[in-house]
Amino acid sequence: MTETTTWLPRGWDHPTRVELATGHHLRPIHPDDTDLDMPAVMGSRERLWETYGEAWGWPPADMTAEQDREDLQHHWDEAQAHLSFNYALLDADETELVGCVYIDPTDKPGADADISWWVRDEHVGTEVERTLDAFVPGWIAREWPLRAPRYVGRDLTWSEWLAIPRTPAPTLEDLFGA
Repeated sequence: MTETTTWLPRGWDHPTRVELATGHHLRPIHPDDTDLDMPAVMGSRERLWETYGEAWGWPPADMTAEQDREDLQHHWDEAQAHLSFNYALLDADETELVGCVYIDPTDKPGADADISWWVRDEHVGTEVERTLDAFVPGWIAREWPLRAPRYVGRDLTWSEWLAIPRTPAPTLEDLFGA
């Protein structure tokens, strides 16, 4: 069995930049992306809340730039520790954050990761969204050491995902015996 540091094999490195056929690319989001992230999130806030609100309580209606920067710092720190990943979808010159891809370990049975993504409202239904929709599952299959990724919002609805009970944390008895 492969030894893991968290939910990914020890020594595996996450991709740091991935090109899409549209000329856009994915890279881990960074707190310095706040000026690009804020308009993307708040400009698509109502749709993002419909998707992520019940599950994550995000994005809040009154999110400030400082709160966004703190959130992006948290995502950056988690990516560096391989705890979870938030990839920004950016245009070639990194003047626009077009969307995000989230790759998270799960505490719900049936998968080893929960993956979701979004694009800004103005990109819904465009070639950029269609390319991202087709790209993510193949990218995960090719480059990520996951056995059973679950694409929330694709394989199942967010309501169905929310209805899956969390896996209980192991007890001391489970870990060390009676």
